[in-house]
Amino acid sequence: MQDTAAPHVIPLDSSGLGDRSYIAHDGSVALVVDPQRDYDRIEELLAAHGLTLTHVAETHIHNDYVTGGLELARRHGATYVVPGDVELSYQATPVRDGDSFDVGDMTVDVIHTPGHTPHHVSFAVRKGDHLGAVFTGGSLLYGSVGRPDLVAPDLAVKQAHDQWHSVRRLADTLDDQTPIYPTHGFGSFCAATQAQGLSSTIGNEKTINPALTEAEEQFVANLLAGLDVFPAYYAHMGPANAAGPRDVDLSMPEQADPAVLRERIGRGEWVVDLRSRKVFAAGHVPGAVNFDLDGAFINYLAWMIPWGTPVTLLGATPEQVHAAHRELVRVGIDNAVGQAAGGPDSWLEDPAAAQRLEQVDFHGVAAALAADEDIYLIDTRQILEWEAGHVAGAVFIPFYEVADRLAQIPRDKPVYVYCGSGYRAAAVASLLLHHGFANVVHVDDDFADAAAAGLNIVAEGAPAREPGWTWIASRAAVREYSPRSAADTRR
Repeated sequence: MQDTAAPHVIPLDSSGLGDRSYIAHDGSVALVVDPQRDYDRIEELLAAHGLTLTHVAETHIHNDYVTGGLELARRHGATYVVPGDVELSYQATPVRDGDSFDVGDMTVDVIHTPGHTPHHVSFAVRKGDHLGAVFTGGSLLYGSVGRPDLVAPDLAVKQAHDQWHSVRRLADTLDDQTPIYPTHGFGSFCAATQAQGLSSTIGNEKTINPALTEAEEQFVANLLAGLDVFPAYYAHMGPANAAGPRDVDLSMPEQADPAVLRERIGRGEWVVDLRSRKVFAAGHVPGAVNFDLDGAFINYLAWMIPWGTPVTLLGATPEQVHAAHRELVRVGIDNAVGQAAGGPDSWLEDPAAAQRLEQVDFHGVAAALAADEDIYLIDTRQILEWEAGHVAGAVFIPFYEVADRLAQIPRDKPVYVYCGSGYRAAAVASLLLHHGFANVVHVDDDFADAAAAGLNIVAEGAPAREPGWTWIASRAAVREYSPRSAADTRR
């Protein structure tokens, strides 16, 4: 039986980005927290529950997606609540620590929780004396916290300390029974580590969350040591959100015929094949790049594409194309200029011209090496994955650096590409074909099976680490930090 004294909370997943938005309501009046740009989903839920939207609130200026908050608030005449001390190019209602505002029968208390960003706030929602929810954004996550290095690498150490104190403050202030509703942690690169479980409370976090079970210095050292490179497209999200995103257009791009596809690929545009990597390998439009919609499609496509490059979407069905287009606009990729549904038979002027991509598993890699074949083996994973162990003799070119390091890759020998599961390797292999490499082999296998296939797994070549030192990665470089004492960071 539902507690009528508690605020009602409706979560809305954006699984591709690994984020959640929320509607909190009292049965008639609603607050929306951290809405995605495609706010039509929220409006459908508001209408289905007969709710009037009076407030839209952001826990922070987001770095992993373009917000729909500004337009959603405008459309409904709602108050747009944002953290104070943030420079914006539009009018909003700033809130700071200790502020509160009413939403119908609910009261929302603002708690400053810096750490993910300096201005970050959490929203504790109550009805009368009953505290029914706390929306923690990128602060307290399920078994984790938001990463502290997104605003600026040189703030990461201080932000990590701030994160520890913010989570402790929430735990000390709120009842153990209080449900927690974070925005990140469900696959988002904004999380330091991924969420544990689908729901949690303050009391549960006290038993599992490192920020609540570890001493400050140990927590900070572990947090920073676990950070890897974050997506390059994040650099565009904060400025877009501060400037005020324009309204979203979810209408389908124009139909692209085979001649148009050929012309666009010839101009260097991206024609993105959304089908599974096995289907893609069996036959695809020459020059198309493969990002399987069923994987972490938007994170990797937005990370790898030269920003501003026009995109044409190829899907097995119109529904697949529409879903991909929706994911693109969530991160501000508004230049989807075309689409086509079907397969190579309808995408090519001559279906016999379909290109194929050779696929092997790690047994195939082992066989090639055992036969002394002269192959070029690329490990396309991220830094921490490489450091944990890689195939002996592999060359480390992370997927996000491939386009900038094409000159390093030989064109006169087979190029084998592997990652952790096959997904990123498929994108990289297709990108190499796009750039004219003729002999590319996609290793479609789990890296966990590489040793069993007879390959030698080594960890040499990892950057040397000393106790207390860590690495914080950005697209351009990996920077080394020595965490300072807690006293130093609070000066």
